[in-house]
Amino acid sequence: MCGKFTTKASWTEIVDFIWSAAGDPEDRIITRRVMDDLPVIVLEGEERRVMPMRWGFPDAQDWRRPKPIHARSETIETTRAFAPAFHGGQRGIVLMKSFNEAPDIDGPTIQHVITPGDDEMLAAAFVWQRYDIAGLAQPLFACVLVTVPANSLIATLPTDRMPAFLAQEDWGTWLGETPASPKAVKACLKTVEGVRWTMNREERARTARRAKPFVSDPTGLF
Repeated sequence: MCGKFTTKASWTEIVDFIWSAAGDPEDRIITRRVMDDLPVIVLEGEERRVMPMRWGFPDAQDWRRPKPIHARSETIETTRAFAPAFHGGQRGIVLMKSFNEAPDIDGPTIQHVITPGDDEMLAAAFVWQRYDIAGLAQPLFACVLVTVPANSLIATLPTDRMPAFLAQEDWGTWLGETPASPKAVKACLKTVEGVRWTMNREERARTARRAKPFVSDPTGLF
C-alpha cells in the first residue's frame, strides 16, 4: 500500500487550488513518507486551512510508532479507530503529484511510482485526530490515508488497495463545507478508473563505489 508520495512545495499552503491552472513547472517536488508531517487541508469553522499532521495514528503501546497509517473506506464509519474522526468532521485532504505502490508479494519491497497523466494533482482523502500525550508539550495531530480497492492498473502489481482520491466536486462534502449525511460523505470515496496514469518501477539512486586505496592515495580507506 501507499507509504510514500510526492507533492509540490507551493501546494503546502494551498487551500483553494484553481484546477484549470497549469502551475509553475519549476516548482520544487517534495517527497513525503509515513511519519512525516503532511500538509493537510481541513475545515476550521467556515474556512479552509492547512495544518501539519504526522502520517500515522499513534500506537496504543507507544505513541512514537505509527499504527495504523491507512483506513479502509468500506468500514471507515464503523471501525473504532476511525469512526469518531469520520463522523466528527475530522476529515482532510492532502495534495499529491505522484504516489508509490508496491506488490503484495513476499520478498524485497519493489516500489512503483504512479503518475497521473491528465491531472495536475490528486486530492487524497485523510481522516485525522488530536492526541494529548503525557510528556509532550504540545498535542499531537495525526492523520491516516483512506484507501479503496485498487483500480485495474494498480491491481496488476499485484495489490488490492490504493488511495481514495476525491473528485473536485466532492471536496466540500468531504471537508464538511456542504451539509451531507454519512452515507453521502462515504460515497465520495471511490476507486478512480478510466484515467491515463502511468506506472513505472522506481529507480533507486546508485551509490558510488569506493576506489581501491593506495599508499599514495589512502582516501579509499575512509
